[in-house]
Order: sequence, then structure tokens, then C-alpha cells
Amino acid sequence: MPRIICVAGARPNYMKIKPVMDALERRGAEVVLVHTGQHYDESMNDVFFRDLGIRPPDRYLGAGSGTHAQQTGRVMAAFEPLLDELVPDAVVVVGDINSTLACALVTAKAGPLLAHVEAGLRSRDWGMPEEVNRVATDRVSDYLLAPSPDAAANLRAEGYREDQIHVVGNVMIDTLLANLDRARASDVLDRYGLTRGGYGLVTLHRPANVDDPAALRGLLKALGEIAGRCPLLLPVHPRAARRLEEIGVPGGIRMVPAAGYLDFIALQDAARVVLTDSGGVQEETTALGVPCVTLRENTERPITVEEGTNVLAGTDPERVTAVVNRVLDDPPAPRCPELWDGRASERIAHVLLEGGAAGTRLRPTDLAR
Repeated sequence: MPRIICVAGARPNYMKIKPVMDALERRGAEVVLVHTGQHYDESMNDVFFRDLGIRPPDRYLGAGSGTHAQQTGRVMAAFEPLLDELVPDAVVVVGDINSTLACALVTAKAGPLLAHVEAGLRSRDWGMPEEVNRVATDRVSDYLLAPSPDAAANLRAEGYREDQIHVVGNVMIDTLLANLDRARASDVLDRYGLTRGGYGLVTLHRPANVDDPAALRGLLKALGEIAGRCPLLLPVHPRAARRLEEIGVPGGIRMVPAAGYLDFIALQDAARVVLTDSGGVQEETTALGVPCVTLRENTERPITVEEGTNVLAGTDPERVTAVVNRVLDDPPAPRCPELWDGRASERIAHVLLEGGAAGTRLRPTDLAR
């Protein structure tokens, strides 16, 4: 029975790792869940474990917050002795947070096979810490588990071997589809006095948008104009709360506490439009068929634009306002990429359990035979 460590560290990881754990366990693997503690407050952590039915972590590393280097270093220092103790056959990391890179580097040096879920996503923006994490994690991974053909094309262009690349679909959508009925049963609309299609939903958390006061003021100006036409609900991410309080939010924008997974899916599902700087929200809105406007100059998920309901608006206030008005007048038709079918985790489990052992596979820098 292979022993596989699955790593999660922050809110974006939880909905990605749960279906992978379940699929591996259904096929007989011993799964060890390691939580790095990168997110540790209740609104970003405990509520998601409850909503998704994730069992308590087998190991908790307690990394906490800090600079990128501090956080990455603490996770590496805590994860290394754990690998020595558990001696896993493989380690699965997901996404692009600091914990992803930290555990990937330790695994690569320790020797077990390394699998990266969401491999190949590229924003082409080297100023995004997540882009550095994605690229470096892919480089040391044995299995590159791509969510879509464009991600696989990126990997091929960067020279990875075909035996490393597997287009498996989107695990975020596995979790969404498995929980959609429960989410729709939520009373969150009643709690906030909302009606289906009667509001827009906003999320802001990217450092480029919320840490620069000038950039945040510009976005809030645009959101204030949009709210005159479509009232906006803004669940407040902890990293944005203080900035929003300092600057002040225009009328028509209602700030509420950060939502749990089920409530947030319900809010997305019933929104007239979603405005976001989150990669995961771009994917979820596409799967739900809800119009999405991304408040960034680029996206590592271009498939949500090419084959989904997402529109890239940038961050210029006038352009944002114009794009949202256009989307409100003429919403994109619902459409969803191939393999976003709720079975990505099954395909991942098949790859990991049928792909061989560390001693029999080519490793990341080996040449193709």
C-alpha cells in the first residue's frame, strides 16, 4: 500500500486537496494529510475544513505568517524531518502558494516522487510571487498534473518530457460539483437580504491591488460607479480589511465578513456578475456559468476567457467600469472547458498509483530514453 503525503497550507489549497485525498484512499493508498499552517485564522482555515468535510490534519507544521522567505523557510525546516520520519512513496502539492514551493523543494532533495496539481499555469507576470512558485515547483516535479490543454502546452514549450505531463482536468471543479447542492441550500442570501441576480459579488486580495493605496483607490472608484447600477457585496479578505477601512468604501458596496466555502459558492452562483482578482474564482464562475470580470492585467487561467465566462478587465478604473457595463448589458454565454467534469481527482489517482516508483521512473532532469 503506497504512502502518499498530501500537503495543504492555505484556503486555495483545501478545495483542491480534498478530492485528491478521497480518490487515493478509494484506491487503497495510505494518505497522510499535512497542514503547513500558512493560513491559520478561523475565517481562512477552520470553516473550510468543516464545510468540505476534510478530516483533521495528521500533521500540523504551524508555519504562520511572515515574508515570503521567512514563511518558505519555516515550512521547509518543519517538513524535512517529517519526510525523514514518514518515508512516503510520493508527495502531492497543489497550487502556487509558498507552502507548495517549500514542500516541493524538500521532497525533491529527499527523493520521493513529487506530483504538482495545477502544473503549467502561467500568468507571464514575473512580479507575481505565485508565478515564481509555480515555475519552480514544476521544475522539480515528477508528475505535472495540468488542469487544461493550455497548461500542458506551456509545459511542452518549456521542455518537459511527455511522460511527466498529464492533462487531468480541474480538481477545484470536482469539489464545486460535489458540494453545489449543499451550497445552494445555504441561507446566505436570506441572511444578507439578497435576491438571485440582484447583486454583484466582489473579491480583492492580490497585493498589487490592495497593498498599493493608489491602486486600491482607483479600483474602489470604479466599484463605486458600478454599484450605482448593480449593488455590490464584498466579503472582506483579512489582508484587505485594514486598507479598506483606511481608504473607505463608496456607497452601494456592502462589506461583510469573509465567507466559508459553501456560502461563497452560493453567493457566486446567485450573483449577476462577479468581480475578482482570484484565480480560483475565475474557474468557479466558469463552471457555474456566471459572468466574471477579472481585475488584473493578466491571468494564469486564460482558458476561463477562451472557453469560459471570464473577461479580463485590467485595473484601470475607466476600463474596469466600461468592461463591467458591457458584461451587464451582454453577459457571456455559459460554457465550460473539457474535463472540468468532476472526475479530475480520479484521473490524478490513476496517474500516481500506476506510474511506478521513484527507483523505476525517469526523474525530472533525466533525458528521455
